[in-house]
Amino acid sequence: MIKLLNNICKVAIIFLLTVSTSFAADKVKLRLNWMYYGSHAGFALGFVDGTYAKYGIDLDIRSGNGSSSAHRLVANKDSHFSYGSCGAMTDLVAKGAPLKSIGVIDAMGTEAILVKPDSGVKTIKDLKGKKILTTANAGVNTFFPIVLKNAGLKESDINITVVPDGALVSSYLQGSGGSVGILGGLDDKPAEIKANGGAQPVAFPYSDFGVNQVGYCIAAHNDTIKNNADIAKRFIKATMESYAKAEKNPDAAVNAIADIVGGSMAEDAGKAQSREVLDVTLGILYSGANKKKVLGLNVASDWDSMVKLMKEYNDLDKNAKSSDFYTNQFIN
Repeated sequence: MIKLLNNICKVAIIFLLTVSTSFAADKVKLRLNWMYYGSHAGFALGFVDGTYAKYGIDLDIRSGNGSSSAHRLVANKDSHFSYGSCGAMTDLVAKGAPLKSIGVIDAMGTEAILVKPDSGVKTIKDLKGKKILTTANAGVNTFFPIVLKNAGLKESDINITVVPDGALVSSYLQGSGGSVGILGGLDDKPAEIKANGGAQPVAFPYSDFGVNQVGYCIAAHNDTIKNNADIAKRFIKATMESYAKAEKNPDAAVNAIADIVGGSMAEDAGKAQSREVLDVTLGILYSGANKKKVLGLNVASDWDSMVKLMKEYNDLDKNAKSSDFYTNQFIN
């Protein structure tokens, strides 16, 4: 009888250990392209409402210092996944970074030149001889030379000045060094400018100058894709489920990011700014070529267009194939 009880106890202990182990969540670090803003609210919603936990993901969301920096941290294995400019990631991969896009959030680019309305700049050619601000690792820098070339300008025509991360909008508002504008995203920068007392900027979207690109993607290290595919699949499932929820209930997503960040982002004005930014992202979850509206899909024709553009203007390897830069193996 005692022996039977001992055996039952052993079986029970083994069962409990097995259950505990099988349900232990994997710690995953996500590196964002920038400090928290509305476009990130889908990630926040999935964290707050337990979607990532449901898929066995203990998510650590970290802010970043530009798309290129975020992607480099994944290439260096500091972080598991990054959210940032697909163009910036493609540029890094072409230079040897072992990365691929495993899912797309912003299916189309929102990059633009944003100019003060009182600067006298009415057309892009009016920027000749003017100073424009940017930050060192911003994905928006990747295609700027193409915009200028297609607009009939040379890079030497514009004085591009790099300012510290986090100081872009404040420097713009102060007209730092006589600057008239910035390079930034239409998804977040106009809302930030207005929230800080500035007027709606004049925008010259890159798409008006022949730059059609895949917007913002989730990148993973090639080793993760090859050797830890299960965690990548669960992360993508949770992320796409979270953004689908944000699409249906954007206010819940805004409240989630307010809960995480707190401060001014949790105030009414901060929530309104987040919602304005999130609405832009939710409006470009699917490109025109994504006929079946599969959330997160790396659309082959979209990547073909962007890679062709980079071969022509950004000295991308002529032998590179667009499929070198993405995989859809984790997209349902």
